Amino acid sequence: MPMTARRTPRRLLAVAVGALAVAGALVPSPGATAASAPQGRVFMVNPVQATGDQGLVDRKDAAGDVPASAYALATLRNLDASGGLSGKWVSVRSETGKPASVADAASYDRSDDEFEQVMAYFWVNEGQEYLQSLGFGSELPGANDRVQPVRLNQWGADNSYFTDKKAEIRFGKGGVDDAEDAEVILHEYGHAVHHAQVPGFGTSTEAGAIGEAFGDYLAVAVGNHAVRKYGWPMKAEEACVADWDATGYSAAPHCLRRLDGTKTYADREGEVHADGEIWSRALFDVRKALGARTADRIIVNAQFGFAPDTSFEAAARTTVETARRMYGADAEAAVRDAFRAREIPGV
Repeated sequence: MPMTARRTPRRLLAVAVGALAVAGALVPSPGATAASAPQGRVFMVNPVQATGDQGLVDRKDAAGDVPASAYALATLRNLDASGGLSGKWVSVRSETGKPASVADAASYDRSDDEFEQVMAYFWVNEGQEYLQSLGFGSELPGANDRVQPVRLNQWGADNSYFTDKKAEIRFGKGGVDDAEDAEVILHEYGHAVHHAQVPGFGTSTEAGAIGEAFGDYLAVAVGNHAVRKYGWPMKAEEACVADWDATGYSAAPHCLRRLDGTKTYADREGEVHADGEIWSRALFDVRKALGARTADRIIVNAQFGFAPDTSFEAAARTTVETARRMYGADAEAAVRDAFRAREIPGV
């Protein structure tokens, strides 16, 4: 069957108490201080990661649930001249409230529907800029180097997904609204990248699991890159995905999923999100062995060679061969070791 949607399940919820946000306490990120550059107010990945406070909870978008220290002012790059959140790599539209204005983007907080639109624009753009920084679109083939359509609140439900019908990302609401967490945004962007590389990707259970794993991995990779790039705090575990979104449905430390689990190929359940933790751990180990830039160039470049219905074995072999071709025998061995540690057959 052709791919129609890649869903990231969420649970509704939120009982709350929180710290009061003080609007005037923002410190611009490095590179975001020029008066002529459009500014947007964003979370520094997410409030749990930025503050280290595992006790943060959502109270129906109340501004006071999140302290001002979780926000930063950041430059909104690659915008077009429309005055809205549309540009070279992303175009955002919302079905709740009015469209965000670039002129007001520095003033929104989480109580404003427009805040999520700013988050979606900034983080999708950040994701593509990260891929560009790795050489995709110049030295290497482009990886979703196009305008990515994003729609907020398509269903009015706490669920987000990528659909290939319009190659569109859709973010839901409920509990912590999904576009309040950069790692949720970037996870869904990972599906868009996979689809651009291999149209129809994810038509087998193992291919679907690889897609979920890559979405989680890309979320952490881009978030960590932004932390280093802007000098933001990182006060939560690196391997934890979507700490803020997960506050409504997981115990502390809150994680949607993790990249450092212990699952092996024998632990497959036939459910793509659960089985994806096998593949994402292998990718995480490759990153630790080779460093972020080398690992990510190998991981993303290898995906051009995946079949839409690939198996773990076939995709692992392609990734190992890509490492050999790009960086030689030592990189090949490191990637092979990461997949062997997950007991993926054939490597």
